[in-house]
Amino acid sequence: MKHALSVTRQEDFAAWYQEVIAEAEMAEESGVRGCMVIKPWGYGIWERIQKLMDARIKAAGVDNCYFPLFIPLSYFAKEAEHVDGFAKEMAVVTHHRLIQDGKGGLVPDPEAKLEEPLIVRPTSETVIGQAMARWVQSWRDLPLLTNQWANVVRWEMRTRMFLRTSEFLWQEGHTAHATRDDAMEETLRALEMYRACAEDDLAMPVFAGEKPENERFPGAVATYSIEAMMQDGKALQAGTSHYLGTGFAEAAGIRYQDKEGQQVLCHTTSWGVSTRLIGGVIMTHGDDDGLRVPPAIAPHQVVILPMLRDDDGDEALLTYCEDLRKALAAQTALGEPIRVLLDKRAGKATQKRWGWVKKGVPLILEIGGRDAAGGQVSVVRRDRLYREDGKVNFIGQGKDEFLGHAAAELEDVQRALFAEARDRRDAQIHRGVTDLAGLEAYFADSNRYPGWVELAWSRPTGEALDGVVQQLKALKLTIRNTPQGGEPVSGTCPFTGDPAVERIFVARAY
Repeated sequence: MKHALSVTRQEDFAAWYQEVIAEAEMAEESGVRGCMVIKPWGYGIWERIQKLMDARIKAAGVDNCYFPLFIPLSYFAKEAEHVDGFAKEMAVVTHHRLIQDGKGGLVPDPEAKLEEPLIVRPTSETVIGQAMARWVQSWRDLPLLTNQWANVVRWEMRTRMFLRTSEFLWQEGHTAHATRDDAMEETLRALEMYRACAEDDLAMPVFAGEKPENERFPGAVATYSIEAMMQDGKALQAGTSHYLGTGFAEAAGIRYQDKEGQQVLCHTTSWGVSTRLIGGVIMTHGDDDGLRVPPAIAPHQVVILPMLRDDDGDEALLTYCEDLRKALAAQTALGEPIRVLLDKRAGKATQKRWGWVKKGVPLILEIGGRDAAGGQVSVVRRDRLYREDGKVNFIGQGKDEFLGHAAAELEDVQRALFAEARDRRDAQIHRGVTDLAGLEAYFADSNRYPGWVELAWSRPTGEALDGVVQQLKALKLTIRNTPQGGEPVSGTCPFTGDPAVERIFVARAY
């Protein structure tokens, strides 16, 4: 079977990933190392994710704000552990003007050096903490629930579009609470919001759980994540939520007067997801013909392709297609009006079809003059592109029949993509490893995508955990998280020999 892409997932997963992005016209290089131009189709997917996530955020009573891109270095200096965690990735502004160097070039003006260096936002805990210290005075001001949609800059050494870029788009929630219990409730609420968005909107199955001590956000007391398995068996951290305790509040002076008149430190949280989710969608749902977009986040859920003849005989066909577009747009699927595009561009319908196949549109309708005359449509479902004989799976049906179940068809595509990804993930989780030799042997098999190993875990900390991390690092493995709601555990931890108290996932990761 000949596919639309030049390389398959099995042949070279990394090259396949890059080709999907290029052929689906999602993003391209910008001329700045590690930064990308997000093209309309890729940005359209991000807008859909943003819209659905923003609705979830606001439903929880969180208000959107915006904070500066530039953060004084002194703000970070107040939180030593936090700044140490980001120091190697920070971009720094030291001058505010350039001058001619006398050789036809430009250099920073020595007389325009800033009194204090500015950090280009890698994350906003410090600057938002300063604002919270002004906004919170009394117990009546709590909880304070804020979120911002923004870009951040982290000077990554190894970059890959959407997965790890020097600049990326995200949302970051920041909240302040009177008590630890309230803050932990918010931390876990955000985690559940991310799980629901990943599974219900992106059709991307995840495990939600707590990260080990060594994987915590710099300065956090506890970090939680959602972890997704990509088709090559590697893990992708798709979202994080952090309980920050009172450390950031102490550094920024976020205090409130309680009912007894005492000054008390707030407990704070932060949580975020980014355009990395788009990389997760590609690697979860893409196939050897390109992207497959879940209908909930598809900019166009249905594309109508009239088979135009470039003469005066197309008027009736275009009228038929426009009536079909209007009828679809008047329907609701997955809680919103169906997003449908009538593609009237010049060119062969087959060429345009493969363009939309590579973009991953859930339903593609090809309609010729005979279809219009006979009240028919020809439907291609992107998640079921081929018949058993390898030919494109066109499904011919009456226009009214199709309109009667178009919404249900989109909802079925959403369910089918999730079920396929979940079943594939679950089949690639191995639970038979009980010692380090078995762990090494499992991941040494290069003839397959190894997936993840679930292990008994004694929850070591400090130097004991450092030793485990080094052992795993030698195997190019990391601990992902402790899944919530796991089965009861017994036996001993293969790393420490101590009684196990929980289970963890170990995997190679992006």
